[in-house]
Amino acid sequence: MKKIGILTGGADCPGLNSVIRAVVVKCLQEGIVVTGVKNGWSGLIDNDMKVLDLRLTSGILDRGGTILGTSRYVPPLDKEKEKIIAENYKRSGMDALITVGGEDTLKIALSLFENYNMPIVGVPKSIDNELYGTDYTFGFDTAVNVGTECIDRLHTTAESHHRIIVIEVMGRHSGWIAVQSGIAGGADIILVPEIPIDIEKVCKILKLRHQRGKTFSIIVVSEGARVSGYSFQEDSDIDKRKALLGNIGEFLADLIEDKTGYETRVSVLGNIQRGGTPTAFDRVLGTRFGFKAVELVKEGNFGKMVSLHSNKIKSTEIEKAIKRRKAIDDDLYEIVKAFGI
Repeated sequence: MKKIGILTGGADCPGLNSVIRAVVVKCLQEGIVVTGVKNGWSGLIDNDMKVLDLRLTSGILDRGGTILGTSRYVPPLDKEKEKIIAENYKRSGMDALITVGGEDTLKIALSLFENYNMPIVGVPKSIDNELYGTDYTFGFDTAVNVGTECIDRLHTTAESHHRIIVIEVMGRHSGWIAVQSGIAGGADIILVPEIPIDIEKVCKILKLRHQRGKTFSIIVVSEGARVSGYSFQEDSDIDKRKALLGNIGEFLADLIEDKTGYETRVSVLGNIQRGGTPTAFDRVLGTRFGFKAVELVKEGNFGKMVSLHSNKIKSTEIEKAIKRRKAIDDDLYEIVKAFGI
């Protein structure tokens, strides 16, 4: 094993640089050269790569984003591009490739591993924490902490103006960020994609709170949540994008104000959760993942994804990790229901 490549694909998140740094440090200790593939899978299509060393990775641990750049390019939709990736990888002289990313990035990695026998190891990255096969993904803890801080700040303005404030957080398919930041931030109602929203029940809770003298409320909702009995209009590409990526906060706020008469405002956190300095937990987890990825490569244990189980760094097959999404824990949602819906 003389040369290992690493790429970061999909959306950025805090902690990516800690993985890159760890891979470089571990490889150099083993006498292995590290090639950084720029801008995710696009770098292997455009042959855009560079050698990484200690100088280039020094001082990046506390930086958000990724020094390699990233993209959401999904080549399995184009088999010809997938073939180009495999050919350019072979010409690069790399002996293995570490792919850091979420569901889409790892699907590509699995396809290349199975169809072109590319020696690949995956590292799970998702602020949504929805990847199956690992207890936590790096980036999630930072997103939860950012969400919690924003909820804390919005509490005071909601109370001062006697308003309902709907806070839309990320989470297209799962409600991990909404649940954990909502509990930590003392949200009154938490709404997630796993459970359709009963708008009548939500309004009933808000009215009961007002009757008890609580003239403000905080509602945290995942971007992928949907109101039972309602749907977004999808007559145009713009509407389809809104239906896919969110807009639920505004939709929900309008419904609540119409049904209760309470002044309601919405705050969409969006990419605020994705950027900025990673928490200590994400820095440590990313570092542990990076070291383990290099170990899997040295062992020739390809087609695997590093994972966290009971605070131990292990591995699982990429195929199993992307086979289904990880829904929120039932015990966590029982806590959520105890404080509201």
